[in-house]
Amino acid sequence: MEQVHARYAQHTWEQVTIGCSGAGVWRLSGSTDYFLKTVEGGTELHEEAACLGWLREQGLPAPEVVELGETWMVTVAVPGRSLAELGGEDRDWSAEQVAALAEITRTLHALPVANCPFDRTLDEVIPQARRNAEAGLVDETDFDEHRLGRTALELIKDVEANRPESEDLVVCHGDLCTPNVLLDPDTLTITGLIDVGRLGVADRYNDLALTARSLGPTHAPRFFKSYGVVPDPERVEFYQLLDEFF
Repeated sequence: MEQVHARYAQHTWEQVTIGCSGAGVWRLSGSTDYFLKTVEGGTELHEEAACLGWLREQGLPAPEVVELGETWMVTVAVPGRSLAELGGEDRDWSAEQVAALAEITRTLHALPVANCPFDRTLDEVIPQARRNAEAGLVDETDFDEHRLGRTALELIKDVEANRPESEDLVVCHGDLCTPNVLLDPDTLTITGLIDVGRLGVADRYNDLALTARSLGPTHAPRFFKSYGVVPDPERVEFYQLLDEFF
């Protein structure tokens, strides 16, 4: 990290505290703006860098990786503001902003599954969820309200018992919540998809369920309508439950 501090010593460093998923994130402001992301283990960042590169190859808006170390990654800052910022604490989004989110979701889900090298199907993810639970890596204090008080080892049994019989596979972001989607508030153009380390082939509800939770009950129905699906409550609940382990 010393070399990173030295290389960007002329930049203004500002820590980012929204949507960081446990990582350390700083905005480096200067002649060119960058973001620095750090994690304790490097594997996670190398996977995210690969996902960002693949998304850019598909023509989707994603930050460019300019440096990648063992425990840190520097990306070029993309323009726009996160939907979380635009909505504020009251989650006050316009219908047009919700429609823009639905459109980029459809675009992502329309990418050819066969071209995506990242596997996030249930055969891969459920065993990882169990490993996380058994290793004590799940933050049980951060469960959705109706699951608070239960343990990860209890909940993983619910995941395994309620696994859907089939998967409607598309290319998913993996953590498609409002802090991870950047929007130009004037043109309503999506300018960036970030925190894409869980990108991969998965059931479309792996995205839809997390987006619905992030938008809240007022805007989620608008999102589903604009996306073009009648929501399946059981799949929404299952994929929100599965997300508790990551």
